[in-house]
This record gives sequence, structure tokens and C-alpha cells, in this order.
Amino acid sequence: MSEKKAIKGGEFLIRETEAADIFIPEEFNEEQRMMAQSCKDFTETQVLPNIDALDQHDRKLSVKLMKDAGELGLLGISLPEEYGGFGQNFVTSMLTTEEMGQGYGFAVTFSAHTGIGTLPILYFGTEEQKKKYLPKLASGEYLGAYALTEANAGSDPNSGTTKATLSEDGKSYTLNGAKIWITNGGIADLFIVYAKIDDDKNLSAFIVERDTPGFTIGAEEEKMGIKAASTVQLYFDNVKIPAENLLGSRDGGFKIALYILNLGRIKLSGATLGAGKATISNAVQYANERKQFGQFLSSFGAIKYKLAEMTIRNFASESLTYRASQNIDDAIDSYIAEGMDKDKAGIEGIRQFAIEASIAKVFGSETLDYIVDEGVQIYGGMGYSAETPVERAYRDSRINRIFEGTNEINRMLIVAELLKRGMKGELDLLTPAKAVAGELMQIPDFGSTTMDYFEEKKKYILNFKKAILMIAGAALQKFTKTIQDEQEILMGVSDMIMCTYAAESTMLRVEKLNGMYDENKISIYKDILDVFIADQAAKINKFGVDLTNYFAEGDEKQGMLMGMKRFTKTAPVDVVSARRHIADRIIEDNKYNL
Repeated sequence: MSEKKAIKGGEFLIRETEAADIFIPEEFNEEQRMMAQSCKDFTETQVLPNIDALDQHDRKLSVKLMKDAGELGLLGISLPEEYGGFGQNFVTSMLTTEEMGQGYGFAVTFSAHTGIGTLPILYFGTEEQKKKYLPKLASGEYLGAYALTEANAGSDPNSGTTKATLSEDGKSYTLNGAKIWITNGGIADLFIVYAKIDDDKNLSAFIVERDTPGFTIGAEEEKMGIKAASTVQLYFDNVKIPAENLLGSRDGGFKIALYILNLGRIKLSGATLGAGKATISNAVQYANERKQFGQFLSSFGAIKYKLAEMTIRNFASESLTYRASQNIDDAIDSYIAEGMDKDKAGIEGIRQFAIEASIAKVFGSETLDYIVDEGVQIYGGMGYSAETPVERAYRDSRINRIFEGTNEINRMLIVAELLKRGMKGELDLLTPAKAVAGELMQIPDFGSTTMDYFEEKKKYILNFKKAILMIAGAALQKFTKTIQDEQEILMGVSDMIMCTYAAESTMLRVEKLNGMYDENKISIYKDILDVFIADQAAKINKFGVDLTNYFAEGDEKQGMLMGMKRFTKTAPVDVVSARRHIADRIIEDNKYNL
């Protein structure tokens, strides 16, 4: 029997995935759970009791906590053992990121250091650079930051104007320019700085140490949220750095930035999971203690709806995040098995699933924004008080839709990357798109009436994918080379893709759990799946109909509208009873416990 071919990034749209082929959080082993517990204990005993002081810009405390985390080994989870780390895989690093996610702004400090502040050196550094810096970053002796953004270079980082000039003897570079919104900037010892060398078209990356002459760190920015995280401007006035501090190749910095942004996107999704679970737990505990009209808030149907919907969305976000994380690990292992260098395999594994990373980032950040908003609403007037945890969670969440590329940019990247891979022949999008177009001309196949529970759900997912291919195929045929200018189409198709990926990921997780749990225990998960798929079907229909009404005409328009109705049709679901069941479970447990 031939070995099953590993799925490629974005291929979920045109290929069915089996439940057995995905990873779900319920499968974490004992060692992984112990690492997660260490992160949880650290956050609960060290971070949360000090969060007010951290919010007041106590940067000495930030540094101390980071060094304490380093002593516990929490800063080196994904670094190889030879550089002072634990050498854990990507999924394990995501779990620890999730557990640290309940730490409000400190979670940003932690993630920026362990992710974008450290991993560029791991993946792109020379052996000398790795030996010099990674052990110090793993231990907390050095704290890291990532300096890319400029005043006129946000979503378009390659337009930055910070310059590096190579000396005549080729032994050093001189940096001039400024960076803004640099996370960890006020506490970092080491900076990954991006600049253009002379008249190069693309950025290069440099390792810059804090005490380098001419390098000035600005005052702390006063922000809406994540006040516990240091954010400053950086200034470079004839900053001279040795030539060996060039990271990667000359003119290769933009590529490094893109790879690290992909990494940061899915890591951000992991952090939102922890923050979401913490907020749900805080909200249900408040609802179980607060009385109105002689009853606990948790007894009211309106509150149950909120608690259930918060839970459903976080469960879906968790499902897709860990599915994509395992895909990255599998890709890395596959590249290594083929003989690729381990560090390059890590780069390529993350690149391969850039589409899924963007999906996770957008879905996770918008899910958390929904959760914290409803958390404030459940608290009522008290939720507006700075004395409550939901107020801080609400403010801290908002940046996530801007971090690591705005959600609008990421939406457009999802479709653009799919189309690019299709044009390169990496993904065969044309054949299934033609098949769907042909299907619209045929009499609908209403299928068997004897499908079991998961067969029915799989049919829905397959039809969602057909709806995407129908809309995207027709739009591409109409606009061809100008499709990149039709941002409303790109974002609408992207939303359809995200809805489908989230629905499929949730379905596959519940199907896998069905083989692990008895009928009584699995019932709540089926309720989550029933409600979520019904909601995604309605959303996909809305996006598809709106786009069809925009660019289609005549018979094509009528055919596509009929197709959207067919492809998003699902059996009726009693979502009220299902949500009550989900909420009652959360209320009984007095915390998020799924």
C-alpha cells in the first residue's frame, strides 16, 4: 500500500481531510501538559498578581519576570537543546503560547521575545550568531525585540527608509533611521532591525545590541491596551555594527520578515485561545455570583446565549489553530526526512502553511474580540470598571486585529496566496472549479437519505467548498488581471474560506472525539458542531450572494444564486436548545472546561 501524501498548505479547499489525519488538543501527552502547567502556574502566581504594576510601566518588574521565566526554561521551549532550549515541536510551543495568553499585556512581551525576537536568529542566523545569542535569549540574560515598522511603512514594510551603509573596507555597516511601535523595545537587549543597504530594492536584517553607540530608545508609548508590554520608538544615528551582524543574506530581509510574520500570525492565534478561555471563565464566574431580579445572571436565557456563543467560537478557533500547527510540524518532519537542513525545514514548513496561519490569525483575533466584548456585557456596568479583569481584556484584545499584518491585509493574502499557488501549479484549483461550474448546469443531486451524522456534516463542508470555488472562479474569469484591485471580492471570498476551514476543523475534531468519548459525553460537542455549521452556512450564503449580486449578470447570476442556495442548504437545527445545553455545562463547571 502506498503512503498517503501529506496535505499541502491551502489544499484543504480541494481535498478532503480525514479526522485521523489531524491533531486535536485532547491528544497532548503528559510531557506537553506538564510544560503547559508550568506556564499556567507562572502566569497565575507571578504575572497576574503583578499585572497592575506591569500596566503602570514597571519595566524593572517586566525584566525580572522574563528572567524568572528564562530560569524555568519557558523562554526556550522551541529552541534546540544545543542552544539552551528544550527542542520541542511547533505544537508544543503553541500550547505554551496559549497558556501564557491569559497574562494580558505580559503575554505580548513573552510572545514577542520567544517568537519574532528570537526565531529569526534560529532560522536565518549563522552558526556563530546562534551560539553567541540564542543561549542568552533562552535563559533570559538577553531579551529580544523585532524592529520593522516605520512611520510610513506599516502594511507595506518594504517601503521603509531606514538605511544601512557598508563601509569601504566591508567590515561594518552604519545604520540611520527610526522605527516605531517596537514591542519590548524599552526592555530588550537585542534587536532584529530591518534596513535597506545603500540603494537595494529590498530590506536586509541586522542584529543590533542595545548599548551600541548612536542607538537611542524612546519613551514608553501610552496605548489603549497591552500597557504591560513595552512599546517605544527607536532611533539610529550613525549606528555602527560589525558586518557579521547581518542576518541572512543581503537584500534578504524582506523574505525573513514575511516568514517571521507567518510565524507570528499563528502564534498570535494561540495566545488568543488562552485569553478567550480566561475571559469565558471570568464571565461565567461573575454570572454565577451576580443576582438580578432575584436570580443569578447565569439563569437567564440571554446570558446563556452569550456564554454558549463565546464557547462555540473559542472551540472552533482552537480546533483550526492546532490542526494548522500540526500540519506545520508534519511538513517540517517531511522536509527533514527528505534531507533538508533542520532550520531550513522549519522555514519551509511555516511558509507552506502561510494561508492557514493568516486564517488562524484573523479568526482567532476576531473571536477574542467577540468574547471580551460579550464578557464586558455580562459584567454590565461593572465591566466598564478598571477593577474588573474583563475591562483589561477588552482593551488588550483590540490590538490583535492590527498586529502581524492587519486583518484586512491577511484576508487579501489568503486569496492572493491561493491564486498564486494555483498559477504555479502547486495547487490544482482549475479542475475542481470547472467541475463546480459544470455541476450548476445539472439537476441537483439530493444524495442519500440514510447518511449518518458525520456523513451529513461532511457533505455540508464539501458544498461550502463548492460555493467558494464557484464564486472565486467566476470572479477570476470576469476580472482576470485586475482581480487584485477588487478588494471587496478578495475579502468576501476570504471570509467564505475562513468559515469553511473553521467548520471543517471543528467537524474533524468532533468526529475524532466521537471515537474517544461515550454517547453522553460527546453530545455537547455535537451541539457545538451543529450550531457552528448552521451559522457558517448562513454566513457563507450571505457573502456569496452579495458578491454574486455585485459582479454577475443575467443567466449566470441566476445560476450562481441558485448554486449558493444549494451549496449552503443545511438541515434545520434547534440552536436554542443546543446553546442552552452548552451554556449549562459551562455554568455547572464554573469555567471554560472543554
